[in-house]
Parts: sequence; structure tokens; C-alpha cells
Amino acid sequence: MKRAAPARRAAYAALRAVTSGRLNLPDALARARSRLADERDAALAAQIATGTLRSMGAIDAVIEAFGRRPTSRLDAEVLDILRLGTYQLVHLDRVPAPAVVDDAVELAREARKSSAGGMVNAVLRRVARERDRLPLPPRPDGADRDAALAYLATTCSHPRWLVERWLDRVGFDAAEAWARFDNTAAPVTLRANTLRLTRAELVARLADHGVSVEPTRFARDGLVVTGGNALATPLHDAGDFLVQDEASQLVGEAAGGRPGERVLDACAAPGGKTVAMAAAMGGRGLLVAGDVRRKRAALLRETLARCGAASVRVARFDAGALPFGPVFDRVLVDAPCSGLGTLRRDPEIRWRRAPEDLVTLARTERRLLEEAARVVRPGGRVVYATCSGEPEENEDLVAAFLAGHPEFEIERPALAADAAGAGPPLVTAAGWLRTWPYRHGLEAFFAAVLRHRGSLVNPKAL
Repeated sequence: MKRAAPARRAAYAALRAVTSGRLNLPDALARARSRLADERDAALAAQIATGTLRSMGAIDAVIEAFGRRPTSRLDAEVLDILRLGTYQLVHLDRVPAPAVVDDAVELAREARKSSAGGMVNAVLRRVARERDRLPLPPRPDGADRDAALAYLATTCSHPRWLVERWLDRVGFDAAEAWARFDNTAAPVTLRANTLRLTRAELVARLADHGVSVEPTRFARDGLVVTGGNALATPLHDAGDFLVQDEASQLVGEAAGGRPGERVLDACAAPGGKTVAMAAAMGGRGLLVAGDVRRKRAALLRETLARCGAASVRVARFDAGALPFGPVFDRVLVDAPCSGLGTLRRDPEIRWRRAPEDLVTLARTERRLLEEAARVVRPGGRVVYATCSGEPEENEDLVAAFLAGHPEFEIERPALAADAAGAGPPLVTAAGWLRTWPYRHGLEAFFAAVLRHRGSLVNPKAL
């Protein structure tokens, strides 16, 4: 009996796990890929599932138009099969249309939805015929707000509530550029583990293994992979580099760390910023890193061991109730947040978040910031960061904190890229680190360095 191609079956399993709420995308892909012997099938399955989630708003509109019924009236399994097929037909030119359609019908049978096979066949064949003229809102020419929102939400495939916020804050052109950035595949970005080698040395070692790279535009130790598979080289297992988005690397630079300081990384897993701070400290001083969840703390230990960050002390603790007094020179709070700044790499987040989440998250983030402020000593610094573009989690939250804590003030982070004038400024006039998809071509990250106004104390080397 004919079965759907392994890559499409794996993509379907991953998508079902995400849309049903059972798993997030990375975990769903890891489970699906583990069942595939061929790495090419694994890569294709990841491409199909991830691309479908990125384009799901537009895909659902096409399915409704060609299927002549709301997606809410379709069985969840059938809807996901149609989504996968539509994505492949519209975005993967090298995939033969008949194979996509036949496998979609077979997936319906395997999902025990054989009665839907005729509808799946008809809808996808129409998609194949009309993929160059899909019924999607066109880019508006004028200032019609409703037309702009329809285009941004449906054609650019983002939740309407989110693009409405962007439209009001940054205008149509920037909102469109932001949405289109989110819909592109993210490159593999590395950070040289400067505990062991320089960026230039890493470039040479990668070249020896057939991996080509180019320097990141802003991050001083970053590299973007342009050819080859860096993760398949022994350099990865040896801890010569970490996979880390450039915007995240910039937060690590802003967090800093000086030799001899006492530093706390309060929400440290998976450990990329911890390793960067350990390198900045040159192995001198005290760096405590922790996470409240057992699995996250184990991941943190694994990262630090692989990268040779032997000087870091790892502990499990709740960053909302820190078991310390005011003893730290520097505290990093890389706060658990909405993740709405990372939609290019984590496309499913756009469909999981709702406006009310921002209020709930901001309350938690404020508590973490208050705790960090409590354990930093006079003259010390708290670095608050998120991977979100939304002001409730960032500027508004920090401004409210400062209003209630006059003993703290904003300190501009010293970034190598800004000092060198490498592109648009990363630090705003107000002193925040802000990366924007439409301005910097990076994920939307935020960081604020808050200095305690108390007299500076020279940290004692440990």
C-alpha cells in the first residue's frame, strides 16, 4: 500500500503537535526528525512545517476561499494536511504538484479522514492551478487603514491585533518590513566562544571543515554561516562556538562583566549569555548562573561544560525570589517574555500569543526586575532584557520601575558596533539597546542597563 513520503509524514506530525498545543516547534521538529534516517528528509520536513507556520494566515485564507467554508468547520487533521499542501504548492517550486496532492490525500487516509480525500484533492489542485493569482488582499496604495490591516494580517500572515499595534507605532512601511522579515528563513548565526578562541581563529577552523561564514554586522564575535553545516563539525561538540542570534549576542555584550566582579545571571538557560559574560570576566571573580526548572538547569550545565566555562557556579533558584542579599556588582535578568521579537525563528509564537498575555507577562517581568534590584549592591548594575518588541515588556516597564526607584538611573551600554558607527545606532536616545527588523535586519530585542546611584565600590577579586 502506498504511503505518503517520509518528509511529508514527519512535517504533518510536527505541525499537528504544534497546532494541537502538545509541543512547541523545536520539540516537535526534534521528535519528527528522530524518526527519519535520511538527513535530507529531516531538512525538508523542518522546512515544510516551519514554512507552513510562517505563512499560516495567508494559507488559511486561501483554503477558505477555495474550499468555500470557514477553516473552523474543518477537522483539525484535515486542515493541517491542507495547510502543508498549500504551503508546498505555493512556496516550494521544485516539488512536483501531483506528488504534493497525492501525498496529501494519502495523509488524509492515514489520519482516518478518507472521506475528506476528495475535498483535499479538489482544493489543492485548485491551489496548484491558481498559485500565481491567489485570493489575498493586495498591498494598499493609499492610507486606507482597514486595507492596510487586511494586507498585513492576511497576506503577510500575522495576527491582526499584533500588526495593528505595529501599524500604530511605526507606520505602514516599517510594519510591512517587520512582517516580511518574520516570514523569511533565519540564517544560522554563531558566536565564537572567546573563552577558547577568537572570531578570526574560528573562521579558519570552520574553513578547514568546508564551512564558509561572514562576520555579523553588529555583534563583535558573531558569524553568519553562508555554506556548509557548522553543526556537523567537531568544533560544535568541542564548544568552539555557540549557535546564537545576533541580537541575542548584542544583549550579552550589553550585559558585560568585568574581571573581579560578582555577577548573577538570574535566568541563564540555555547559557549563551553566561558564556559571553564568563569570557568578559576572564575567569576572575564570581559568576553565578541559574534557572528554576530542572531541565533548563541541566541544559545550562551542559552548555557551560561544553564551552569550558569552568569558573561559573550553577544553581537552581527562582529568579522571582532570589536567595541572596545585595552582594552582586552586576545582575542580568534575561526575562521570560512573549517572544514576539523572535517570530522569524519561532513562527508558531505569533499564533499562540494574545494581547492579554502582555499584561500577565509584564507583571512577572516586573517582579524579576524588582528582585534583581534588591540583590545588586550600591554602584552596581542591573541589566534587564527581553526578546520582545512590545513596550509593555520593555520601555514602559523600565520607566515604571525607575519612577518607583530613584536610586537607579539609565546607563548607556557600550557596544563595539555603535562606537565604530557600523550601521544604524543600536542604542536609542533614551539609552535603551533596541534592535529592530525594519531598521537593523535583526530580531526585536531590548536591553536596559540600570545603575544603582550609590557610591561605586571596587569589587574584591575572588
